[in-house]
Amino acid sequence: MAASSHTVIDNSIPLDVEEQSVSPPLVKTTETIRSSRVKSPFIERGSSQFTNVTLALFFAGLATFALLYCVQPILPVLSSDFGISPASSSLSLSVSTAMLAFGLMFTGPLSDAIGRKAVMSVALALAAVCTIICAFMSSWHGILIMRALIGLSLSGVAAVAMTYLSEEISPQFVAFSMGLYISGNSIGGMSGRLVTGVLTDFFSWRVAIGSLGLFALIAAFTFWRILPASRHFRATSLRPRTLLINFRLHWHDRGLPLLFAEGFLLMGSFVTLFNYIGYRLLAEPYFLSQAMVGILSVVYLTGTYSSPKAGSLINRFGRGAVLITAVTIMLSGLLITGFSNIWVILFGMTLFAGGFFAAHTVTSSWIGHRARRAKGQASSLYLLCYYGGSSIAGTLGGVFWKNFGWNGILLFLGTMLVIALFIGRYLHRLPESVKRPI
Repeated sequence: MAASSHTVIDNSIPLDVEEQSVSPPLVKTTETIRSSRVKSPFIERGSSQFTNVTLALFFAGLATFALLYCVQPILPVLSSDFGISPASSSLSLSVSTAMLAFGLMFTGPLSDAIGRKAVMSVALALAAVCTIICAFMSSWHGILIMRALIGLSLSGVAAVAMTYLSEEISPQFVAFSMGLYISGNSIGGMSGRLVTGVLTDFFSWRVAIGSLGLFALIAAFTFWRILPASRHFRATSLRPRTLLINFRLHWHDRGLPLLFAEGFLLMGSFVTLFNYIGYRLLAEPYFLSQAMVGILSVVYLTGTYSSPKAGSLINRFGRGAVLITAVTIMLSGLLITGFSNIWVILFGMTLFAGGFFAAHTVTSSWIGHRARRAKGQASSLYLLCYYGGSSIAGTLGGVFWKNFGWNGILLFLGTMLVIALFIGRYLHRLPESVKRPI
């Protein structure tokens, strides 16, 4: 598809500076104006701006996933306090991820129109405020409403962060930078679970949730202060016709829909395992304390290594090969959790988490690499499926747990990961990127 000077084009492609000489110097054509916006170089690894971007998005990812998953280790506590089933208790997480997925349909295109930094800053601050309010809710329905608003707010961070990196970071370092961002996600997921698990044991779940909300407010302020403004961002239209054209373009691509499906399967498997492993370890024959279940979330720290490592391995072996290896590691870790020894279970959880964060790094960086235009919308579609998997599989897993125990979880997640492996093999045979329109 050729684009005229008045057609919205992919906002990650800098125009050839030499083309500016074609127009008279006093005539400000559309192409000249666009070229002046993007003539600054990309952010290179080792620069002070790269450090600021890394720190800002590290704090954003940490706060986002701490707020999103802080309820996971206390699901049994919520079941007891409110007299609800495990599947109903899991709604406190599923409703957040479902609303996050819903919000992605709007926040990604919104950031394409008004900018990246503003959307992320406001979204993170709103999520922090809603978390603090959630700590004071006395009814289960009130908690679910606030958790829904938290998920809706966090969509403004999840949808835009990947797009910001793909636009501002030098292309050869995007995968590595994405890995650093996802490592912040892994620490955030671990911190949220660890803090709520331990503080709930010593104080209450309300104190734990409120403390995380205050931390997120500080993270939001830090993020706003140190994140460099976008230099390669160019506003695109929010007209429904433009959005529909870009939507069709994404779904007609040979690889993007498969990457969307991969996100659904990977995240659905990950959330389901950690939703119900707590129920297993709190019961006989383990009888672990709530604090110990929270501490087990340190396995998330494997993501701080596996995410950037996967990003660096992509340059050597390609995305397809790294993705297949990562999903295989996840499947191996899942099967190991089927043993009864607590240390073997912990080892299986560690492998599973490390494989997940590596796989997510590959698929998320692949989206921006393959999308031909409207990268914000493409990232939103990927994350829509990603968090849709969290909501649907995370709650459906409760049915398998209730009726078949951990063997049911193994069957359910094993099936999902085998499908993910087949998709990975097909993606491996496709070109990693497509020719972009000019």
